[in-house]
Amino acid sequence: MPFSLDAIDRQIVSLLIEDGRMSSAEIQRRLAREARRVVSERAVRYRIERLLRSGVIRVSAVVNPQAVGFPVIGDVLVDVAPGKLQDVAAQMVEFPNVSYVAGSVGEGDLSVQVYARDTEELLRFVNEIIGKVPGVTRTKVVMVPWKLKDVYQWHIPADVVEASEERRGIG
Repeated sequence: MPFSLDAIDRQIVSLLIEDGRMSSAEIQRRLAREARRVVSERAVRYRIERLLRSGVIRVSAVVNPQAVGFPVIGDVLVDVAPGKLQDVAAQMVEFPNVSYVAGSVGEGDLSVQVYARDTEELLRFVNEIIGKVPGVTRTKVVMVPWKLKDVYQWHIPADVVEASEERRGIG
């Protein structure tokens, strides 16, 4: 069963997405001012701890690859020989310039996101490294010229809160 969220939890998560270092006191002030919710600073701290313990949120630093010289993004669709999917996926996870590895349905058995300094480096990595991993049968690179949103910016949809409140008999 999914973790039960209410509107205050959702607002706290949104504020932490805006600034992951926002203090409980500032969150409490913003909830009071923007959402007209009266919640104590202690309650905010408790809710944040509960969201962390349950795995709804996690704390981490997010590196901007472009800021450190890796402006080129390629999504690599990887076809894998039968019985080799887990082995190939485990190998992809080990490469430091790979930011995302997931199983896929449709074109490619794996979806792998790669950051590189330039297109030459990206293509060299795909052809000389990924392409030579035992079990890889084919690769296709899709260049990503820009990104509007990534996983670290995902917000909890309002209907998740509504469904959670309905299960608890609220609203």
